[in-house]
Amino acid sequence: QVQLAESGGGSVQAGGSLRLSCQYSGLQGDRNCMGWFRQAPGKEREGLALVDVYGEKLYSASVKGRFTISKDVAENTLYLQMNNLQPEDTAMYYCAAEDDASCYSFKLRAGALPNWGQGTQVAVSS
Repeated sequence: QVQLAESGGGSVQAGGSLRLSCQYSGLQGDRNCMGWFRQAPGKEREGLALVDVYGEKLYSASVKGRFTISKDVAENTLYLQMNNLQPEDTAMYYCAAEDDASCYSFKLRAGALPNWGQGTQVAVSS
């Protein structure tokens, strides 16, 4: 089965940076879609970025220009580089994946990927 494990969260000052990592296993199809999502207390889950096997990426408007999604296939690791962090970025961050699938914008908006990690906490102070 598909397994994912996030790491790299922590506490930073506004304007700082973090790089989140997601170690994954079990993706064996010719196609897949992987992404990053977040959820703050009392708020709905928010899609941040998706990447497919061809390296095509989708970003939400709220993080485009600040966050970068990337993948090291040889190391089975998905990354999210987060720059210029703000207090409103405080949330639990999750990686997700769908095997044998393509990425579409509705999957970013709705979080329609079946496999999820346990999350890593990011806290940004002003």
